[in-house]
Amino acid sequence: MSTLLTALAAAGPLAAGWSVHSLWLRRSLRSARRDPLTGLHTRDGFTRRASTLLKDSRAVVVLADVDRFKQINDNYGHAAGDALLRATADRLAHYVGRAGVAGRLGGDEFAAVVIDAHGTVADLLAVLHGVLARPADGMDPAVHTTVSLGWVRAADHPGEDLSGLLRRADEAMYAAKQGRAGVRRAGLGRLLATWSGRRAGRRGTALAGPRDAA
Repeated sequence: MSTLLTALAAAGPLAAGWSVHSLWLRRSLRSARRDPLTGLHTRDGFTRRASTLLKDSRAVVVLADVDRFKQINDNYGHAAGDALLRATADRLAHYVGRAGVAGRLGGDEFAAVVIDAHGTVADLLAVLHGVLARPADGMDPAVHTTVSLGWVRAADHPGEDLSGLLRRADEAMYAAKQGRAGVRRAGLGRLLATWSGRRAGRRGTALAGPRDAA
C-alpha cells in the first residue's frame, strides 16, 4: 500500500506539469489561428470553421477587399492603414456575429461565412457596405475608403467546396470594384473570370492544401 501511495505522490507533479503544458498548447494553437493585427481568424482557423458552416444550405460566403488601400498607406502611413484594417475587421466581425465566422486572408482582404436564416443577406450586406466606409474611430476623418463586397450562396452551387465558393465571391467582388457597385452577388453560372480579367484561384482566395482541407 505504501508503495502505491509513493507512486501516486511521485506522479502528482508530473500530472500537474502535463496539465499546464496542455493548457499552454491549447492557448498557443488558438493564438496561431488568430491574426495578430485584427484578431480575426487566420486562413487555417477560418477554413476549419467555415467548412463546418457550409454544411448548412443557408450558408453565404462573402469576400471583402479594401479599396485604394495602398493609397492610404502611401498618403497617411502604415499606422493609419493598420487602424483602417482593424476597424474593418471589427465591423465585419460584428456583422457576422457568433453564428458565423470572419477571417483575414491576407493584406487588405477578408472573408466571412454567414447563415442567411431570413433570406435578407443582400439587404444586410448593403448596410454593411455603408458601415465599412465610415472613418475609423479616433482617426483623421480623411483616413477612410470603401470596401468592395462579393458574395455567393452555397446552395446555388451544390457540391462546391470552400475554395470554389471563395473564387466565385472573389470574381463578384472584383466586378463590384471595377463597376464601383459596392456589393455584387456571384452569378449562377460559370465564374466571371473570362470577362472580368480576374484569374480564378489568385493568391488569397484558394484554400487548397492538406492542412486547410482538415
